[in-house]
Amino acid sequence: MSALTFTLKGGTPGSGTSEGRAAERLDLSPLLPSRLAKLGIGDIERIVIGTTRRPLHVGDVFAVTGDDAAEIRFDGGSERFDRLGQGLDGGMIRVDGPAGIHVGRRMTDGVLEIGGGVGVLAGSGMRGGVLSIAGDAGDDLAGPGFGEAAGMTGGTIRVSGSVGARAGDRMRRGTILVGGDCGPQAGCRMIAGSLLCKGRAGPGAGALMKRGTLLFSGGAEPLGPTFLDNGPQDLIVLRLMARAFPALLDGRPMRRLAGDTAVSSLGEVFLPV
Repeated sequence: MSALTFTLKGGTPGSGTSEGRAAERLDLSPLLPSRLAKLGIGDIERIVIGTTRRPLHVGDVFAVTGDDAAEIRFDGGSERFDRLGQGLDGGMIRVDGPAGIHVGRRMTDGVLEIGGGVGVLAGSGMRGGVLSIAGDAGDDLAGPGFGEAAGMTGGTIRVSGSVGARAGDRMRRGTILVGGDCGPQAGCRMIAGSLLCKGRAGPGAGALMKRGTLLFSGGAEPLGPTFLDNGPQDLIVLRLMARAFPALLDGRPMRRLAGDTAVSSLGEVFLPV
C-alpha cells in the first residue's frame, strides 16, 4: 500500500492560472484519514473543496493516487490550503510546502506536518496530537476561535520559525515549541500549559496569565509591572527541559518572574540571566 497522495495539477483554478477564473481559497477540512478510509479515488475526487459559488472538487485541483488513507500526502503546498487537518483525529497528513489559515484547528490526535509556513489560528483549539510547522506561523497560534473561552487544551505544536502575535492565547494545556521569535503578547491570558521559545518575545508577553510556564531563551521586551522578579534560578525542571529540548535550551540558569499578579501569581516566565 502507498500513501494517499494529492498532487497539484498545473493550470487549475485553484492554482490561479486557469483562464477566466481567479484563484480561490480551498477548504481542505474534508480530507482527513478517518473520512477517506472507506472511499475510492472516484468518490474522493468528487468532494467539494472550493469556497465560491461555483465550488471546485478535489479532482479539479489534484491528481489523486495511492490507497492508504491512514497516511495522506500533499505533493506541493499553497498558502490557499485552508483548514488543512482541521479536526484531525488520527493518522498522518504531510504537506510538502506551505499551507493557509486554521491549519490543525481542533485536532484531537494524529500527526500533521507542514513543510513551510502557515497563516493565522494554526492549532486553534487543539486538543491532542502533534502539529509540526517547518516555517513561520501567523497570529493566534493555538489561540481560541471566535467566541471560544479557551485556546489549545492538549497536544504539541512545534514551529521551526517565528510566530506572530498572541501565540498561546488562553492556552489551557499542552506544549508549544518555537525555534524563532515570538510576536507581541505571547502567552497572554494563559490558563495553563507551556510555551518554550528559543528566540525573543515581543512586548506584552504573559499579560493576564493565570498559570502556566513561558520561557524565552533569547529574552523578552520588558514585562508589565505586575510581574514579580524572583531572581536567578537553577531549578531541576529547567535542566530537565534543557535535556528534553536541547535545540531550544542550553541549561544555563535563568531568572524567574511570577505573575501576572493582576489576576494571579501562579504563572511563571523564565528569561536569561
